[in-house]
Amino acid sequence: MRFLFLAGWLVFCPVASAAVAAPPVVADEEGLAIRGYDPVAYFTQGRAVIGADRFRLRWNGAVWHFVSARSRARFAAEPITFAPQYGGYCAWAVSQGRLATGDPRVWRIVEGRLYFNCSEQAQSDWEADLQANIARGNAHWLRLIGDAMGVDADPFGS
Repeated sequence: MRFLFLAGWLVFCPVASAAVAAPPVVADEEGLAIRGYDPVAYFTQGRAVIGADRFRLRWNGAVWHFVSARSRARFAAEPITFAPQYGGYCAWAVSQGRLATGDPRVWRIVEGRLYFNCSEQAQSDWEADLQANIARGNAHWLRLIGDAMGVDADPFGS
């Protein structure tokens, strides 16, 4: 029942729909997303690569760095495709119903989606039951971002 209410609420509430389409992003004190790593490079180079300030883009309340103008343009065209899942928070922690900052050096792409974990141990634990942990993370995510943003994702306690 909770999911049905929330799904209906998101359809009729554009602010909430935007939050789901572009979730909160892990950023440092200066607003730099994912410690300056280029989110596109994980897909194109198969590794974590630090971006450059000269190839920057502001998206979803954070500044993103890229290795090239081409990488920046690809992200600008499809940010949801390249941005890490759960806003860069640790996938293992989210699957356990908690928030922890993900480490962009501890990552994995699963079914075309980029996930970070906060440590090698967290990554190992998450990968031990990967599909179930992704499903649990997805189930927890709306509540977690609602809590983090001070929004009651289920105001009627359905």
